[in-house]
Amino acid sequence: MAVYLRVRLVQHTVRQSSFKHLAQRILMAVGETKSELSVELIGDARIRRLNREYRKQDRATDVLAFPIREAIIPQGKCPTTNMLGDVVISLPTAVRQAQEVGRSINVELATLLIHGVLHLCGYDHERSPREAVRMARRERKVLEMISPVPQLISSSPQRQRKVC
Repeated sequence: MAVYLRVRLVQHTVRQSSFKHLAQRILMAVGETKSELSVELIGDARIRRLNREYRKQDRATDVLAFPIREAIIPQGKCPTTNMLGDVVISLPTAVRQAQEVGRSINVELATLLIHGVLHLCGYDHERSPREAVRMARRERKVLEMISPVPQLISSSPQRQRKVC
């Protein structure tokens, strides 16, 4: 179960090993124990561009999911890749949302990652109100399964020390 993490921000220090381990626990909780996952943490401007390009919505969003299997595997066929897909999270949006609802950034990031992974697994809250309830219920269950959520980021940027 490989997790590939890319962080394109300097405002926060991401504890990458903790984040990868959390992603692996989420994959286990949803039954994707042999799957690989790509996760990218980016800023609002970049996620807005991706949202505009792929979903035709010209606004920043919190999380986007790009399934690989769904894109390359005809329905009814077995997967030929272990790559489940890509989850892209806007860290600035996650920070704002966490503050708005009064929860930690760690829980917010875990929730967004779960949401993205469930999209990769075929859940889609935009399909119908019934599917939205089903997905929300599954999100809560997975969050319970992976709790407690570890510390994933700190607010201060990591400073590089010059070595003379």
